[in-house]
Amino acid sequence: MTCCESSVSDAKALAHPLDPLTAEEIATARRVLAEAGKITDDTRFPLVLPHEPDRHTVASHRPGDPVVRRVRATLLDRASGGAAEAIVDVTAEALLSYRSLDATKEGQPPILFGEFDLCDEIVKNDPGWQRAMADRGITDTSLAVVAPLAAGDLVIDGEPGRRLLRSPTYLRCSHSDNAWAHPVAGLVADVDVIERRVVRLIDTGAVPVPTECARYEPEFTGPPRTDVRPLRITQPDGPSFHLTGHRIDWLGWNMRIDFNGREGLVLHQISYRDGDRERPVLRRASLAEMAVAYGEADEARNWVAFLDGGEYTLGRNANALQLGCDCLGEIHYLDAVVADDFGNPETLTNAICIHEEDIGLLWKHTDIFNDMAVHSRRARRLVISYIATVGNYDYAFYWYFHQDGSIAFEVKSTGIVQTTAVEPGTGSPHGTEIAPGLVAPYHQHLFCVRLDVAVDGDRNSVHEVDAVPVPPGPANPNGNAFTIRTTPLTDSADGARLADPTTSRHWRISNPSVRNRVGQPVAYALIPQPSPVLLAQPDAAVTRRVAYATKHLWVTRHAEDRRYPAGDYPNQHPGEAGVPRWTQAGESLEDTELTVWHTFGPTHLPRSEEWPVMPVDHCGFTFRPTGFFDRNPALNLPAEQKM
Repeated sequence: MTCCESSVSDAKALAHPLDPLTAEEIATARRVLAEAGKITDDTRFPLVLPHEPDRHTVASHRPGDPVVRRVRATLLDRASGGAAEAIVDVTAEALLSYRSLDATKEGQPPILFGEFDLCDEIVKNDPGWQRAMADRGITDTSLAVVAPLAAGDLVIDGEPGRRLLRSPTYLRCSHSDNAWAHPVAGLVADVDVIERRVVRLIDTGAVPVPTECARYEPEFTGPPRTDVRPLRITQPDGPSFHLTGHRIDWLGWNMRIDFNGREGLVLHQISYRDGDRERPVLRRASLAEMAVAYGEADEARNWVAFLDGGEYTLGRNANALQLGCDCLGEIHYLDAVVADDFGNPETLTNAICIHEEDIGLLWKHTDIFNDMAVHSRRARRLVISYIATVGNYDYAFYWYFHQDGSIAFEVKSTGIVQTTAVEPGTGSPHGTEIAPGLVAPYHQHLFCVRLDVAVDGDRNSVHEVDAVPVPPGPANPNGNAFTIRTTPLTDSADGARLADPTTSRHWRISNPSVRNRVGQPVAYALIPQPSPVLLAQPDAAVTRRVAYATKHLWVTRHAEDRRYPAGDYPNQHPGEAGVPRWTQAGESLEDTELTVWHTFGPTHLPRSEEWPVMPVDHCGFTFRPTGFFDRNPALNLPAEQKM
């Protein structure tokens, strides 16, 4: 196992409009804002993101052209609670725009890292919380853990716009203990982080705190197995991909790699070289949002639902990846640069992992009419990934590029399930008792990927395709025939769709102006892995706030300000921002620039086998060429050398 250096292979590559932000650019943005008088000692920076150029500016860029770089920063005054959004031209070192945000209508900026420690301090100093802990027989609170969560649509005392966090409590046996094993159930402190006080305490009554420890470190799990032999993956001649700046080329595929503090990994300008043609497939691809919605009914837990992208900033929570553990083989790592709470650049070491994987058979045939001649090829894929830890969960995100022209996205969820407590043996209708008195609630992970499609160009259309039986009659005399039903999505009002595994439903994104050799529009198909959409009631608060999760697919006209499916600032937003507003009637979806938003993810009914740390749970989708190529694009692969 080897590891390439984290710098790109060609350090002198010319700058590109879609490159990730650099430390110098982030520092420049902060300096420009300071010089403009927009920063005080109380200013914090929940978001510092690239302000991406429009696709036409990017398309016209040529190597050597001057590059204009802009930063979009969100500022929060921790003394007053006021927030603002600024656009800074870091090339010209100029403040282009600055506007105040109305938290009552637009929502709050994401949670700051520093607010977690602040909330812990506020709650532990609150007399009401101290009394509630004492009522439970807990007077030594030095091992208590306050675990703040996003507040949802909470409004206290009829005053919208307050910056709030909601804080359950856990109790450790020692400072290194697994706190999730010991929830202090029925107790929630609602905290105003601007006023720095607990504004409401919910106490539904004491429940015994589970005492069983749940350590998963090697020293607590017994001697390791001795029958596991080493598995080594080597590429003596190096990998088949090449990095130039932030552009990667691999076996026909090429794209640009980006990373930001909110979405994490972003891929731009994904295209495939088909002979002498560079054929675009996607302009931009990212995990634009994800929600975790819990299904409990009791007052202390029936509000628990959060959006890890818009409320917690997935990119800022990225891991420093480790060779041989997180990634295996001939690995190339890339660092990522984000901004900390103070707007200063922070480097996340080894945030992005790039490597190739062997994934078994690609194609094979044994010719029974030609002396049983055998031809086969093995499959490999290019993997671009990162891992983020948000609270108790760890999420590994993987973009896969295949030799047959397919693209896939996979999420591997692991970490520790969130917990609450009940009287031992009583269980819960809304969760699984995974240890005596310890319940892991039922919940859903609802990921939403943003795909700015560009199948052989920007003028695309979408059709919903179902496999359906043909009614009996002259057209189906034996009753065995079936066909496909194709439904065009022509207007924005048609853009919200559900998957249907009974009809093998998928969505075909085509370019009507480009035809393949049999005269059909070239296309890619989005193949879902169907799972339930949001299971909350239609009038529930979580349904308003996570409205994107009520459908598996949304198709919208592309617009530069349509960035995130739950809106720009979903923290404490009352709801119905994002895709529900963009799919009102009146916008044509035919032969135009489109964004496809795909929702997917597991409905998680925890098992005892997932405690104290859960094996990965897989989910994702495939984006597959469907008439895009005239034949199998992997025919020209060399046969593997026989060992």
